[in-house]
Amino acid sequence: MKTGIFSLISGIIFGLGLGVSQMTNPYKVVNFIDLFGNWDPSLAFVMGGAMTTFLLGYKFILPKFKKALNGDIISLPDKTLLDRNLILGSAVFGIGWALAGYCPGPGITALVTLQDETIGFVVAMSLGVMIYHFIFNRKKYEDG
Repeated sequence: MKTGIFSLISGIIFGLGLGVSQMTNPYKVVNFIDLFGNWDPSLAFVMGGAMTTFLLGYKFILPKFKKALNGDIISLPDKTLLDRNLILGSAVFGIGWALAGYCPGPGITALVTLQDETIGFVVAMSLGVMIYHFIFNRKKYEDG
């Protein structure tokens, strides 16, 4: 129960932050990428603020805790290898972000607008996730 409440509160705060910073507006993202057109640098400030908050928390707050606020043990990933899947996945994510102006968080948050392009993005993203899981889970079961 605690995990659900903390997840809900975190999601609401994240969604509000995306809304206030206008990151749910795909044109802000597309204009950030358009360096030689209608360039809008505001996304750099949003990213800079998010990275600063993360780095401060990671460096000074996280080491003081063995457990999260909900009681779960904190475990950090230990994988450091840059493999083909990571590079291809990053490329697909970046291309999709540049074309649609959405990444998953802002796309889901923007669903409250009920705009056709937002709904289309979330449906396409969901289908992509399902296709990925179908292909890779089927391969995993066939191999092992």
